[in-house]
Amino acid sequence: MARICQVTGKTPITGHRVSHSNIKTKRRFLPNLLTKRFYIAEEDKWITLKLSAEGLRTINKNGLYAVVKELRAKGVKI
Repeated sequence: MARICQVTGKTPITGHRVSHSNIKTKRRFLPNLLTKRFYIAEEDKWITLKLSAEGLRTINKNGLYAVVKELRAKGVKI
């Protein structure tokens, strides 16, 4: 599975690794991803989401069921 947050859509970005002598080489900045299991009481089942720390904060703020409903409206299979 790709390194993409299912809630926020964050992906890796590219940049430079800069040495002391100012030589620049390519590198990747990866999002802070977590694989987390959640229990949806309304559907009486467990789901597993791969999300970033910001996505976890979004779930805490808006509620799990609201976020899952929004993801399903976008067409994400959960």
